[in-house]
Amino acid sequence: MTEKTQNNHQKRQQKLKEKVDERIASAQDEKGVLQVITGNGKGKTTSGFGMVIRCLGHGMQAGVVQFIKGQWDNGEKNLLSNIGVPFAVMETGFTWETQNKEADTIAAQQTWQQAKLMLQNPEIDLVLLDELTYMLSYDYLDIDEVISTLENRPAMQHVVVTGRGAHRRLTEIADTVSEVRNVKHAFDAGVKAQLGFDY
Repeated sequence: MTEKTQNNHQKRQQKLKEKVDERIASAQDEKGVLQVITGNGKGKTTSGFGMVIRCLGHGMQAGVVQFIKGQWDNGEKNLLSNIGVPFAVMETGFTWETQNKEADTIAAQQTWQQAKLMLQNPEIDLVLLDELTYMLSYDYLDIDEVISTLENRPAMQHVVVTGRGAHRRLTEIADTVSEVRNVKHAFDAGVKAQLGFDY
């Protein structure tokens, strides 16, 4: 590498550093963040659990609410419930399996009541609402009540919502919205969901 190349690189990186430093200096507010992870790609729940683990790694408290999930073995729950992380799981399984709107609605509303307790508890630093988006898409839960509960949670409580097709009102009130795009999926090539990797 020539001296000129190095100097040009250093100038570019210095300008970048100044811009980054300026943004960091201007972002000084502290508050509970609402993040929505949506889209058709794989990894939304995995990302949400990564944030739960990060929270726990700092000695903070987290709670998990899982809509849609069934009673099958769940690696995240196996690990986290053993170290005291509270879980509320709907346990009815996928809606295309149950095919019973009334029963699914009742189950969703019962699970939501447990979620509300977490969302009112200032001792819980982060709440993961896994697959909540489906509950709103299928009208199992009232969107007004969900929005109101999220907006009135403890001021420093972080919330992560996962699932496809996030409701417009949910993304509007969110502080951060990430969309996971599906480029390629092993399942489409006939590879089944596997223990320790997919669940």
